[in-house]
Amino acid sequence: MTVNKALSTLAERGMIIRRRKLGSFVASRQIDRTVMDIQDISTEAELAGHEHSHTMLMRKVERLDSATAMRLGETVGAEILRLHCLHAVDGKANALERRIIMLDLVPSARTESFASVPPGKWLLDMVPWSKARHVIRAVSADAATARLLETERGEACLTLIRQTWQSSRTVTYVEFIHPGDRFQFAGDFYPNERAVTDQPSRGGAS
Repeated sequence: MTVNKALSTLAERGMIIRRRKLGSFVASRQIDRTVMDIQDISTEAELAGHEHSHTMLMRKVERLDSATAMRLGETVGAEILRLHCLHAVDGKANALERRIIMLDLVPSARTESFASVPPGKWLLDMVPWSKARHVIRAVSADAATARLLETERGEACLTLIRQTWQSSRTVTYVEFIHPGDRFQFAGDFYPNERAVTDQPSRGGAS
């Protein structure tokens, strides 16, 4: 009983993964602090015991227009890689990803197809970051989004907007749109833990 209680506590804190009939496994990352931590969808799904897949819908090198440059705090005309990607979990559409990567800071992205590794996971492994910002909002699915996410037009969706910086420069800006009935943001916080916003992580930029 004592061992089971200890394992249950570790599972609640995201330190181990417990799978029925298989046993308990050490988690390589916490999977339940998505709101504050930098995570990628594929890792979160796999740690939770689900199967993840992704499809690249668009991959295009272009230059920043004035409106987007102002939003990102970058220079008009700077080269970017614009990506659209559809994520599925257990064969069901889970997120539509719309991403911008600054090519002068991440030049290797120019030749990366992201066919085998999704953009978020690739960036976490390849590019350091010093600051991140999350904005979460509710939106209604337009016709194109509803078709891709296999839901109805006007249905409620959750959108996570994430921007990461390296010093004062934007590394990547991304919007993840999730069907509201298939996704939730959750976080467990403890009194002895400092908030991520107090001490930014030095991981990769996702």
